[in-house]
Amino acid sequence: MTPFLLITTRGEDDVAADEHAAYCRLTGLLPDELAWIRADRAPLGEIDFSAYSGIILAGSPFTVSEPDERKSPTERRVERELATLLDDVVRRDFPFLGVCYGVGTIGSHQGARVDRTYGEPSQAVRISLTDEGRADPLLHELPTSFDAFVGHKEAISEVPPSITVLASSPTCPVQAFRVGKNVYATQFHPELDTAAFSSRVRSYAGHGYFEPAQADTIIATAEAADVRASHMVLGRFVEEYLDAGRGDRAPAPSSDYSKSA
Repeated sequence: MTPFLLITTRGEDDVAADEHAAYCRLTGLLPDELAWIRADRAPLGEIDFSAYSGIILAGSPFTVSEPDERKSPTERRVERELATLLDDVVRRDFPFLGVCYGVGTIGSHQGARVDRTYGEPSQAVRISLTDEGRADPLLHELPTSFDAFVGHKEAISEVPPSITVLASSPTCPVQAFRVGKNVYATQFHPELDTAAFSSRVRSYAGHGYFEPAQADTIIATAEAADVRASHMVLGRFVEEYLDAGRGDRAPAPSSDYSKSA
């Protein structure tokens, strides 16, 4: 089969490894079916699109709305390289899913206003599909509303015409969108189950997403959330864009959460 590509930007080795494992687990892909580039470690270089079924850009501690003078040289390099990659992705309308950081990178690439107006602390929130989301080929099997984990400082506050909003939440108007037919972004984290979310909260307790003293309360609240329907985004992305070898891999995770909640 033609593998998918995961691009990550987390500097901590254990967090990055856990992230890759989570994407493998919830896409149903084996590790060698999900190629992995750590853009924080080395330049992206030229991506051979013919080598991949699709590209996933994982979340990040980086924020595009931060003033350039406050960004590290690595963050500025990654932003430049992702902007160049997105030039090709959008031009080709190549299958792409950006998670959390993807809203900022794809959104800014398309001319959206990305700022801190609609940031959300680490928690589970209720996501609702828009009319366009309910009709979208990738999302139409999801419930019309479902819970998902979030935690982000920035979000889209003004939407340009090239972006089709697919989902929202009460505190963040743009929770998912599409550019063209095959370029997607979610503000929520479809790769996080309760255990992965709790580990992420502990790892980022001092990064400004919440007060460190709140970590235990956030984790306790998360344990009561049922976010399984949000995981369908990853399974659907693989199902939609895997171009070969369907019989050679384990099926993507499925659930009975495809009916309206």
